[in-house]
Amino acid sequence: MMMIKNATKALLTGIMVCVFALPAFAHFQMVYTSESALEKGGDIDLKLVFTHPFEAGHTMKMEQPEAFYVVHKEKKTNLLKETKQITWTSLTNSEKAFERSYKLRGMGDFVFCLIPAPYFEAQEDAYIQQMTKVVVNVAGIPTDWDGEMGLPAEIVPLDKPYALWTGNVFRGIVKSEGNPVPFAEIEVEYLNHEPLMDKNSFAKEAHVEAPQDAFVTMTIKADANGCFTFGIPRKGWWGFAALGVGPKNTHEGKELSQDAVIWVQARDMK
Repeated sequence: MMMIKNATKALLTGIMVCVFALPAFAHFQMVYTSESALEKGGDIDLKLVFTHPFEAGHTMKMEQPEAFYVVHKEKKTNLLKETKQITWTSLTNSEKAFERSYKLRGMGDFVFCLIPAPYFEAQEDAYIQQMTKVVVNVAGIPTDWDGEMGLPAEIVPLDKPYALWTGNVFRGIVKSEGNPVPFAEIEVEYLNHEPLMDKNSFAKEAHVEAPQDAFVTMTIKADANGCFTFGIPRKGWWGFAALGVGPKNTHEGKELSQDAVIWVQARDMK
């Protein structure tokens, strides 16, 4: 009987070790549209999803965003009014997300900025709030891509985030209330599963397979001036999340990580 109890205890211990040893892939707030460099304007669809982009894994429940707007030629337009709730399906679950259609009028850069509501991560007993940007350009005319958008936590690009060839580098400055954040920690993930816009879900097929967990969520550091550089090895969308750089560190009595997120798109030369 003692041997059975010991064996059961050992089995349970092993299971718990395996559970806690599972990799905790990074959370990434997405503001997704299919193309970032367009020849002409028109209607585009945007999906606001809080998920794990490389694995297309667990998608987190989003509450009503605090702010969602677009900046074009330094003019700010509020997008919250017509933002609609949807259900987004990952490879493991379905959860609340949002969508918005927007008509691009004129040439230049359209910088979409999202401030989501803080998300409570029960496993960490803490909140996460990721201030997120994506830039869509029309006709190749640069206007706003390198400007500061007034987010409390923000990555300001040093390279056009929509004009990157595979193999280019992407550079940015991590800022908190307009001030550079020295040695900020930045997580990087590849959008490895195609978002199916008409189905509000991820495609099951992955573009690439990671040889080891460290390649799923890569980590880089900014320098003393808050600047970072990342070489882009593959076409597609890449997310950069500077962790805990915002001015607030508590929400409803618990720890809060205000992160700065930007998405960039690279293309192959043909």
